[in-house]
Amino acid sequence: MFTVTVRDHLMIAHSLRGETFGPAQRLHGATYVVDVTFQRPELDGANLVVDMGLAARAVQGIVAALSYRNLDDDADFAGINTTTEFLAKVLADRLAARIDDGALGPGARGLTGLMVRLHESHIAWADYQRAL
Repeated sequence: MFTVTVRDHLMIAHSLRGETFGPAQRLHGATYVVDVTFQRPELDGANLVVDMGLAARAVQGIVAALSYRNLDDDADFAGINTTTEFLAKVLADRLAARIDDGALGPGARGLTGLMVRLHESHIAWADYQRAL
């Protein structure tokens, strides 16, 4: 399996509901390093997994739509705990839609999967992997 990974970062504010989350129940900020890995079993005609520039721009656009916002105020996340794991899935699903729309170029049609890794800190992260 061939892979290419691009990186960005995401800065949000949110609170998490439930005793499980202790002090994170209060409004707090989070800064994530975002790694998105694109997968395919064979390289395309140009010997690429995906155009890295187009991939980076697509990731940047998705991240920018969430950055510097309080997710508690976003109607899309009403009543949802926006955990690191949950946000990894949100980013992956939004990116899959961009791939389907052709934003990553025609070569991206051969992608078979992607994984989003959100680094919450230098010692903890969460991944979401999905098929395309």
